[in-house]
Amino acid sequence: MSPLGARPAGLRIAALALALLLAGCARPARTLAEDPAAPFWSGRLALQVKSDQPQSFSASFELKGSPQRGELALFSPLGSTVARLVWEPGRALLFADGKERSFDSIEALSAEVTGTPLPLNALFDWLAGRAADVPGWEADLSRVADGRLVARRTTPPPPAELRNAFEK
Repeated sequence: MSPLGARPAGLRIAALALALLLAGCARPARTLAEDPAAPFWSGRLALQVKSDQPQSFSASFELKGSPQRGELALFSPLGSTVARLVWEPGRALLFADGKERSFDSIEALSAEVTGTPLPLNALFDWLAGRAADVPGWEADLSRVADGRLVARRTTPPPPAELRNAFEK
């Protein structure tokens, strides 16, 4: 019998709650290939798609690389990897649920994961505090120095809002 099994139920529940709390605060280990020259950001992102059936998506993230070749890892609140998106010229891969799927573009891949195509190419500029013109998207870069970014899609419908809290 485990040490917790011999304790009163209230103590077992408190110990489990503490373990979950600590796991939720733990920062996931970096899973991306180490390349000190490649830009790297980590933090939290939230996406809301304001359609007839609104959709929301949020996760911790690590983004590394460039618009041409990069990797985006998404993590659950407890730090487990939900998905890894990897792209290079001519191909984009999704690693999730123990499976690998291939897509023609990073936009098609991001639409599969989040429910809407995201301007991942522009995200690199936006996170670095540089304006990037993306038709239908407006990025508020006023708080990038504080690790905050908000980008909104107005066209094509449905409207969407992407919020990032990040560290470089």
